[in-house]
Amino acid sequence: MQYDRFWPLTGLMLMLVWGLLLIVPPTQAQSDRLARIQARGQVRVCIWPEYYGITYRDPRTQRLSGIDYEMAQALGADLGVEVRLIDSSFAHLFEDIEQDRCDVAMFAVGIIPEREERLGFTEPHLASDIFAVTTKANRRINTWDDIDRASVVVAVAKGTLHESVMRRRLKHAKLKVFDTPFARSQEVRSGRADVFMTDYSYGKKMLDTFDWARLIAPEGEFHITRYAYAFKLGDARWQARMNAFVQAIKADGRLAAATKRYELEPLLITP
Repeated sequence: MQYDRFWPLTGLMLMLVWGLLLIVPPTQAQSDRLARIQARGQVRVCIWPEYYGITYRDPRTQRLSGIDYEMAQALGADLGVEVRLIDSSFAHLFEDIEQDRCDVAMFAVGIIPEREERLGFTEPHLASDIFAVTTKANRRINTWDDIDRASVVVAVAKGTLHESVMRRRLKHAKLKVFDTPFARSQEVRSGRADVFMTDYSYGKKMLDTFDWARLIAPEGEFHITRYAYAFKLGDARWQARMNAFVQAIKADGRLAAATKRYELEPLLITP
């Protein structure tokens, strides 16, 4: 009976908590990323600094460039906060987003079912088909039809959309998965693999950088993938703000100007 005198106070507290839950939706109460970004004065952007023309760090100067590098700076300016860039990769994308190491991943993240189950996306801003890179000395691979044949070895980088797509599409060739894009290209250059799969941007890097590389384009459409910016699920306000940003850079020409600077106009999704 000694606890009875505390019941009115306990009941009142329960009523107050219940009232707050009715006023503030659970998802908003648990997570309002935009408010936290504005409070700290900083947006944390995950990048993959090996993505030529998208987010690329020059190994000699350590300077960053690329479409999504520039758009990350534009995002910071639009939000009125500084930009903190955090190195990531496709292999660590889920981990970096879900463990809250960054607020958004801005390195042309392909929208594929495996990622949509765990990540939120903006509307797409770029798109690319899949391309193959082989050597000029490789006489077995001359056209796209030569790739999916017995005894052909196809290399992909771990965690990329090319890994999931080629696992489904290859019927005869052998698929080998490597931890890094560098390891993937080294396998092709050494002759241990016949081709590696990539997109238009990275394929262009290979032709611009290495005299041994040869690009094989699909005959017609093989697998078009749309690229967007990715973030943690569950914050509708942050998703709406990011979508507004993508719509703005499309409408005002900032995105188109960046794709032109890096000679990647074929990737652009227009409004």
